[in-house]
Amino acid sequence: MTAGWREIGDRVFVRRHRELDLNCGLVVGDGGCLVIDTRSHLGEGRALAEAVRAVTPHPWTVVNTHAHHDHCFGNAAFRPADVWGHRRCADELEATGEQQRASVVTGLREDGDPAAELVATAPIDPPDHLVDDLARLDVGGRTVTLRHLGRGHTGADLVVTVDDVLFAGDLVEDGSPPAMEDAYPLEWAQTVTALLELVRGPVVPGHGGVVDAAFVAAQRDELAQLATWLTDPAAHPPFDEATRATARTRA
Repeated sequence: MTAGWREIGDRVFVRRHRELDLNCGLVVGDGGCLVIDTRSHLGEGRALAEAVRAVTPHPWTVVNTHAHHDHCFGNAAFRPADVWGHRRCADELEATGEQQRASVVTGLREDGDPAAELVATAPIDPPDHLVDDLARLDVGGRTVTLRHLGRGHTGADLVVTVDDVLFAGDLVEDGSPPAMEDAYPLEWAQTVTALLELVRGPVVPGHGGVVDAAFVAAQRDELAQLATWLTDPAAHPPFDEATRATARTRA
């Protein structure tokens, strides 16, 4: 392990952070590398950039899995590199970035967290290389594929695949229930079903430990059950049973 990185494939790394239990990814090729998500503010982005430099000196490209602050407010630390994201990710960040910032800063200040001022001054720097459904990047001679499989955690989630490793962003989460603030719960299970068809090995969730196909399938089934409850109230189990099923903490 180098600078907190765990190698889960051939020159494919994940770095799991104490802050928000967030995962960032790194793919290293010959003469280039790809950074997957950039953390919550410029300071965290710079720390991530330093950690990348502990692994490789190669020029970097960045991809944002979606437009939430904890995955993309560190983008400016990697400029002038290209930053890839879904077309709607850029739109969502333009539209909601300041609102996200205000909400996060309020919560951090209430908790007395000094990171509040760092988030308050973080540049909002949307992706400038935009994906609709599919893009293939050449990362130092390695093919990395970016796919939008449908709406789920947001309207603009990307999954990133290289060899047999899949970075799922927050379409998959370990350790806490999937976050629903601006989600599409009636569509999420279908999107994860499409994701499952791509799984060939480790799956890196947006937060928590690296998981496998069985974990993803179980989470998909819970999301499908939630959609059923939302569309057919008569099928809704007692409240405590529903809460237990959807809020199960994963080890």
